[in-house]
Amino acid sequence: MKMLKVIRLRQNLTQKQLADGLGVVQSSVAMWENGTAMPSAGKLPELADLLHCSIDELYGRTPPQAAS
Repeated sequence: MKMLKVIRLRQNLTQKQLADGLGVVQSSVAMWENGTAMPSAGKLPELADLLHCSIDELYGRTPPQAAS
């Protein structure tokens, strides 16, 4: 999750603050940021909500465009 650190810093949060908000340990956030682990699927909506972004943005993707 390469974008996680960028988005976290944009929100002026430390790894510890994010971890506390998610109910995980700081080392989990560090591993997510460096790519050695991934958050569980159940944590993704909560993570996106805490960071005020979409799950797509966490993965460096833009959301699909709505059909016109």
